[in-house]
Amino acid sequence: MRSKLFVPGTRPELFAKALASAADAICLDLEDAVSEPRKDEARETVRQLLLASGDAASSQKTLIVRVNAMDTPHFERDVAAVTQPGVHLINLPKPQSPAHVRTAVEVIERAERVNGVQAPIGLLLNIETPTALRTAAELALAHPRVAGLQLGLGDLFEPLGIARREPSAIRQAMFAVRIAAGEAGVYAYDGAFANIRDAEGYRAEAMLARDLGFLGKTCIHPSQIAIANEVFRPTDEEIAHACKVVEAAREADANGVGAYVVDGKMIDIPFVIRARAIVESARSLGLLPN
Repeated sequence: MRSKLFVPGTRPELFAKALASAADAICLDLEDAVSEPRKDEARETVRQLLLASGDAASSQKTLIVRVNAMDTPHFERDVAAVTQPGVHLINLPKPQSPAHVRTAVEVIERAERVNGVQAPIGLLLNIETPTALRTAAELALAHPRVAGLQLGLGDLFEPLGIARREPSAIRQAMFAVRIAAGEAGVYAYDGAFANIRDAEGYRAEAMLARDLGFLGKTCIHPSQIAIANEVFRPTDEEIAHACKVVEAAREADANGVGAYVVDGKMIDIPFVIRARAIVESARSLGLLPN
């Protein structure tokens, strides 16, 4: 999921275009992209899209819906409407405690039973408050349905008076989320970059996220998709080295060897795990044969 393209719930005409785009994932948004007077309209629009669109269910894209936060009157109605077959993840804004996460899962489970959803829907948690950043690992460990943590720098920084583009603050927040995700065994995902005209700014932030081990980055405009896909794609050099490591690990396991050298680098278990992830990613993108 290198790229995730937002589609406002009030813009159904954009859904087919998003499905046809190069984005790895689509996120239908009921939260920030929808004004308060249009929440009910957006919820019903997204529900109808999900019910009517065979393309969404059969698409290779990851299908996500961002609902409104649990402390709003919209949350349970959102979940009841959008918990439909074909949805892979519900994006939950501003969870503040493990209890919030477990309650969200209970609401989703009820909606799955009512709507006949067979495949359990996962949770992508937004880390966008000081409390969530401090307790991110606890949030991710609250329930097995949590698939990833997504960093929302705008929501995190603005109330604190931190400049959105302040480099050290960005790096520290990213690092904290990545470590928390690693502790919980889930992925870290980077949030939105609001200036759609600043392609180089988007690229720089995506490259930092990649260097810190994030899976991908959110796109709020189609022009950002190609950048995210390029930045988070494993390079040819990385793929070649990973293939060597995986093969060397296979031989080492057969011969009872614990550590060894590949391309002049000492290799042990953490490097093998990373190499296998790169090979799997390359295969999923069609860069290596299955």
